[in-house]
Amino acid sequence: MLSTMQDVPLTVTRILVHGALVHGRSQVTTWTGDAEPHRRSFREIGVRAIQLANALRDELGVARDERVATLMWNNAEHVEAYLAIPSMGSVLHTLNLRLPTEQLTFIVNHAADRVILVNGSLLPLLAPLLPALEPVEHIVVVGPGDRSLLDGCRPAVHDYEELLAGRPTTYDWPELDERDAAAMCYTSGTTGDPKGVLFSHRSIYLHSMQVNMTESMGLTDRDTTLVVVPMFHVNAWGLPHATFMTGINMLMPDRFLQPAPLAEMIESERPTHAAAVPTIWQGLLAELAAKPRDISSMATVTIGGSACPPSLMKAYEEHGVRLCHAWGMTETSPLGTMAHPPAGLTPEQEWPYRISQGRFPASVEARLVGPAGEIMPWDGESAGELEVRGPWIANSYFGGAGAEPLRPEDKFSPDGWLRTGDVGVITHDGYLTLTDRAKDVIKSGGEWISSVDLENQLMAHPGVAEAAVVAVPDERWGERPLATVVLKEGATVSYEELREFLAGRIARWQLPERWAIIPAVPKTSVGKFDKKVIREQYRLEQIDVTYVAGAAKD
Repeated sequence: MLSTMQDVPLTVTRILVHGALVHGRSQVTTWTGDAEPHRRSFREIGVRAIQLANALRDELGVARDERVATLMWNNAEHVEAYLAIPSMGSVLHTLNLRLPTEQLTFIVNHAADRVILVNGSLLPLLAPLLPALEPVEHIVVVGPGDRSLLDGCRPAVHDYEELLAGRPTTYDWPELDERDAAAMCYTSGTTGDPKGVLFSHRSIYLHSMQVNMTESMGLTDRDTTLVVVPMFHVNAWGLPHATFMTGINMLMPDRFLQPAPLAEMIESERPTHAAAVPTIWQGLLAELAAKPRDISSMATVTIGGSACPPSLMKAYEEHGVRLCHAWGMTETSPLGTMAHPPAGLTPEQEWPYRISQGRFPASVEARLVGPAGEIMPWDGESAGELEVRGPWIANSYFGGAGAEPLRPEDKFSPDGWLRTGDVGVITHDGYLTLTDRAKDVIKSGGEWISSVDLENQLMAHPGVAEAAVVAVPDERWGERPLATVVLKEGATVSYEELREFLAGRIARWQLPERWAIIPAVPKTSVGKFDKKVIREQYRLEQIDVTYVAGAAKD
């Protein structure tokens, strides 16, 4: 028996039309540095998105299903592209400007991008790549920049504002299938070539609804969110679509992502929420220590991308800011969990829940798979690799123009679950705690050591700014931990002191014997610790390692 409900497609177009009409007074504020911030209402964003769609179709000949790439910072024009390109039936392809140039070249060619929208400040990055970008026919430059870098280039060059000027302010949006691709994002390619994930209109719409729920970010049109997480990183965690759906004001930092301008824009614009990876907040904390600012308007911060040290959470509590852990990945759109504690607990009782990755929403199913393929219980103790499925979880990767989708066995189970590569435990009431990446867990003498746990404990030391722990070969135990530590400015800490600090917090046999002070932890393009770099530096003896005896298991 069928229902009596209407079958209305869930599309980005509906988010665009609704946000511009119902929440037209909400604003996108783009930070400009020394000048007054640029402000544009949702109504204006909606009109300009229509003009952009007309320009792409009529001037550049963009058709349905074609990929339109963006190489842009977080700003109002990028929001316009986010809404216009999928709504006209094409596919928004955000390019990660922090990827190595050879990976960017691979991605553009693999996706067959014919048009690239680029911020003028990023022309020095794009221009040298153009001879190798075979499908690209049009470059649209947004904002100021040295356009002479494009002199003589093969693709036609257009100015964004000139392209929009005089265009019609109406568009006959096509009625799309909600399962059609709306946006594309490639993984960071830490192993092998980057892989393309295609988000559907339906998955974006449902994900946006979840982001707006109180058990997730729970913002309203009275809030302003500082969107620090890049718009090329999994659709800025879904915030541009979610905010336009419910009228949440957006504060966009553009290229001003350093701690000092972030502190300035928070104090000046008074956002109530923000989202970014832990390294951003660690840098801001150091800035506030050197030059205090009032950031108390930020009631909550969504923090993800890598595990957040409890010490960082506690430091922000002193500024009146509550950090909320989230977990996800490109393949999960990305929202997978959020760490809101259950009701009825004291602040002290909340801590075990807050430092977990959080609880799964109704649309994300999860299971833990043990080493032999057995399904592990949700008891908070039995560890396994996390697998997930749901309406905004990837089922395959983009195989290239005209190619079949890719389903690598190491990423998708035979029965359709996404293999995340994360190892962890789940409590009986659905709270996930990740103990490591499957590739980063330290297998020592038949036991597992969590590199993440060691890092969090080390970063609780008052003299430690950052710490990364990796497995290195050991003749007796197979693998042992190498602890690389970044000290806070002016701090002097001995390895013996760090070892004794850890001794009261972890099992003694897990204590590292190998230690190194490094100037900075290598980061991936999205700000995660790049442990493969540390492992390679160790292999090539490029790290000055000190051995502290007596820490290994007897």
